[in-house]
Amino acid sequence: MKYIFTSLFFFASLALISQDKKWQGKFEQLDQMLPTPNSYRSSSGAPGVNYWQQRADYDIDVELNDETQTITGKETITYFNNAPEVMKYVWLQLDQNNLANGNMTDKTETNRIRDSVPARWFPLAQDTYDYKGGFVIKSVKDAATGKDLPFLINYTMLRIDLPAPMKTGDKYSFKVEWSYIEKDRMKFSERGGYEYFPADGNYLYTIAQWFPRMCVFDDYEGWQNKQFLGQGEFALTFGNYRVRITVPADHIVGASGVLQNPKSVLTSTQQERFEKAKKTFDKPVMIVTEEEARAKEKERAKKKNTWEFYAENVRDFAFATSRKFIWDAMAVKVNDKTPLAQSLYPKEGNPLWEKESTLAIKNTLEVYSSRTFDFPYPTAYSVHMANQGMEYPMICFNGGRPKSDGTYSQRVYEGMVGVIIHEIGHNFSPMIVNSDERQWSWMDEGLNSFLERETKRMRYPTVDISWGSPKGMASYMKGDKDLMRPIMWSSDNVPGRDFGPNAYGKPAAALTALRETVMGPELFDKAFKEYAQRWAFKHPKPADFFRTMEDASAVDLDWFWRGWFYTVDNVDVELSSVKWFKLKPQTADPEKKNIKVGKSDLANTTQNTSQDFSQGPQEITVLDTPERAYGEFKNTVNDNEIRAKMQGKNIYELTLKNKGGLVTPIIIEWTFKDGTKEIERIPAEIWRANENEVKKTFMKEKEVINIVIDPHAETADTNISDNTFPRKPTESKFDLLKKN
Repeated sequence: MKYIFTSLFFFASLALISQDKKWQGKFEQLDQMLPTPNSYRSSSGAPGVNYWQQRADYDIDVELNDETQTITGKETITYFNNAPEVMKYVWLQLDQNNLANGNMTDKTETNRIRDSVPARWFPLAQDTYDYKGGFVIKSVKDAATGKDLPFLINYTMLRIDLPAPMKTGDKYSFKVEWSYIEKDRMKFSERGGYEYFPADGNYLYTIAQWFPRMCVFDDYEGWQNKQFLGQGEFALTFGNYRVRITVPADHIVGASGVLQNPKSVLTSTQQERFEKAKKTFDKPVMIVTEEEARAKEKERAKKKNTWEFYAENVRDFAFATSRKFIWDAMAVKVNDKTPLAQSLYPKEGNPLWEKESTLAIKNTLEVYSSRTFDFPYPTAYSVHMANQGMEYPMICFNGGRPKSDGTYSQRVYEGMVGVIIHEIGHNFSPMIVNSDERQWSWMDEGLNSFLERETKRMRYPTVDISWGSPKGMASYMKGDKDLMRPIMWSSDNVPGRDFGPNAYGKPAAALTALRETVMGPELFDKAFKEYAQRWAFKHPKPADFFRTMEDASAVDLDWFWRGWFYTVDNVDVELSSVKWFKLKPQTADPEKKNIKVGKSDLANTTQNTSQDFSQGPQEITVLDTPERAYGEFKNTVNDNEIRAKMQGKNIYELTLKNKGGLVTPIIIEWTFKDGTKEIERIPAEIWRANENEVKKTFMKEKEVINIVIDPHAETADTNISDNTFPRKPTESKFDLLKKN
């Protein structure tokens, strides 16, 4: 009997689906689209019992020539093979080769000539610069024997053939010597480089992607050796770093990790201030003042200093150096940890940076730690550069520069605070929750943009937080679908114009809607923290995030991931009609002999479709339930009790249409005749039987005078003009012109 009923239901469902050609299976599970769980990555979204990852330790000596802007280095890499397979070769990243002659980015970039265009944006502008980029690989040798190792360069990838296969559990050390000429980041707008200050003749260096680095080898795709084309960022292996940085003796250096030799590179006064900062929690301590930095701008030290840093369990290493640096720092309390928040900036950043930078680090570490895990690293630097922002373990480079007279606008202030929060926040993802940026930008940029917005909401009430909100992204999501890509799209394949909304804004809006509207803050926060703690210092993939959020919340979110992440659909719910009914007064007739039903007694779909409530309610009759509807259970139902409880109530039938394609919860604001309001929330599953149109009936004690769908712009609805009843008149362009 069960089999027969199930079969009938199945074929009936097929018939219904075949009748609705617009059916797209929005509530079907994602199982067939996600990787099959295994012993490495479990079905719950957690690392499996046999999860493994590789490790690479680095010992590096690097020197900066302040006259020629040349970076010269040598490194010893010790690679640990924890994979359950033998390795005959390894792959390293040569990111500087993205600016070498004949690089793949230039070869594959499309452009055209227009009749007029600013010189800097001319398609071949970079070819006019007198700059020779790319790594010069001097040697690759076996660390033990000193013998040369065979290697091959493929654009931004370096393959090294091993002298003997590495088995599971083996480690192998090799040496690489290299150099490159650092670039003027004001011309190339790259993540690292230098800025020259002609007024005082000094340089400020933010050094990134500066050494050959191991690619990731994992259980998901083997080697992640996809070429670096400039947009898709990095996939990197955890390890320990010991780095010695040689620079002019009057420079101040900040880097990933902890300074190991302060007595060798700092004055006694700087050492005292540095130690004081480690114990000061209320405000930053000035280690190098602006006055002292200005004095150093006029010097040119002939000697050199070597700053030594050690960083444990990090995926990368970056540093900044300049004689122009002002330096302040303070301790931050994160439960039982006290990381040191440090800022480095030239006088051109003041007074804004001295006032706000280190405080922004503190706010970020505190809020992010409360939402994920306690910040585990001993320090976090914010370094000022002219524009943009970029992140590395324990150090980031941030824009936000006042005018030359020291004044700045609210926009500059908000931009500076926002970029510091964002880049410091990247310490959590992808520096610790180590996702693959080359493939999935949203997994770090989107999640981080969400937490950036949350930090600003909690700590900066005067800062605009519309970017990354559902309301703020509605106009983008309404745009031309032919120009968009889904969030689940490889980073380099997203058009540049679409990259910001695709990787940052839309995922942040999705998570905001998920927290505030779909799951609720308490449930979302628990699940989000579970994901962060499960995958801290590991390599998560999208399925691990999707599965963990469901596993830790008991909320089926496959419809949400499918719509927000796998399509370019948008939310556009139309409140297409509202019907108002009341029960027609009648006398109970147990014998059912005298009940007469007229045409006006029953709901008529052609009636009561006015654009307001002025015609009053339509009267309806609720009949006795036929015996065949209940059979032997008829005596358990009292029709008169049902009618009595419905008598005098206001009954409203709402018709809702999904015009945008993206299914969404329905939030209804009812405004009653006495002026009171009520918010009613309906889960998105209301669309599961019909993805395009639903009808829903409500019973209210009080008379309704106004209905609004999504009153607080929680769902990213792209057209709010059809969300109200009675419908508000639409002003014509002529009316708007007269008003202006």
